[in-house]
Amino acid sequence: RAVPIRIITVGRKRSQGVQLLVEEYKEKIKYYCSFDDIQVRSNPKNTSDVKAQVEGEDSVAMQHIRSGDWVVVLDENGLDISSEQLAELVGDAGTTGSSTLTFCIGGPYGHGRQLRQRANVTVKLSSMVLNHQIALVVLLEQLYR
Repeated sequence: RAVPIRIITVGRKRSQGVQLLVEEYKEKIKYYCSFDDIQVRSNPKNTSDVKAQVEGEDSVAMQHIRSGDWVVVLDENGLDISSEQLAELVGDAGTTGSSTLTFCIGGPYGHGRQLRQRANVTVKLSSMVLNHQIALVVLLEQLYR
């Protein structure tokens, strides 16, 4: 069965070009499964303390994750997987009994402890660090592929 996909992205407002690409991929992906795109504002506590910023972003992101979700955290230190392996991960999500496949893209300082502990798997899209907007476009392309 096709499991609904949710992407939670931490960051500032998207550029117009990125938003156009997101909308284009949403239209393509919706033929295969339901798709939800959630944006979490970077630094919701408006603090200069990096740890507090990450924990604030973490808390807001966690509000969008349900107990039945299969959670994939994107992080440069995650598993290095191929496009084929990502496709397998998406396909296998339907056999886990999960209600939704949720991907999490962190803010400028990454993910907090709470989200990392909740993750079912942590993967990386690239060995290079990617801006959250670029990571989102790369992820959407891979999901559509």
